[in-house]
Amino acid sequence: MTQEPLTLYKLIVLYMLERVNFPLTKAQISDFILEKEYTNFLTLQQAISELTDSGMVIATTIGNRTQLHITEEGANTLSFFQNRISNAIKEDIRIYLKENSLALRNEVSITSEYYRTSNGEYAAHLSAKEKNTDLVDITLSVPFEEMASSICDNWQKKNQEIYKYLTEQLF
Repeated sequence: MTQEPLTLYKLIVLYMLERVNFPLTKAQISDFILEKEYTNFLTLQQAISELTDSGMVIATTIGNRTQLHITEEGANTLSFFQNRISNAIKEDIRIYLKENSLALRNEVSITSEYYRTSNGEYAAHLSAKEKNTDLVDITLSVPFEEMASSICDNWQKKNQEIYKYLTEQLF
């Protein structure tokens, strides 16, 4: 593959990450780029991998999601080369982020995962963040994996109700 298209895909990823004030997941970026048919999945993964390897993007895995954050080096690189991204692509990105901002933010700010503890039980770790501030960070121990899985699933669906309930009861 020539380097020119791969460079464009890297710039698109950097542009998307710089346009938001929260991390985006690999899946969120992939959904946009693949839906627009800018490239294929493997090429996009190569672009993201090279961005991570070069220090322009930091990848953090939480549960089964990999969140991407632009670094200062990535932002500087983008400032020099963003003119290589067509205005049409920039507009597609702006529209996508505007229409999906709340859903994208919620997806990365509400996390849940469970794991087996050393005593053989399961722990469900639930968290909600806004910007870089922890709003809620709870770990519940339960005897069965099915319970831990259910707690994590319900946290994704009911986190706002639970947060409201907690604050009403505790304040």
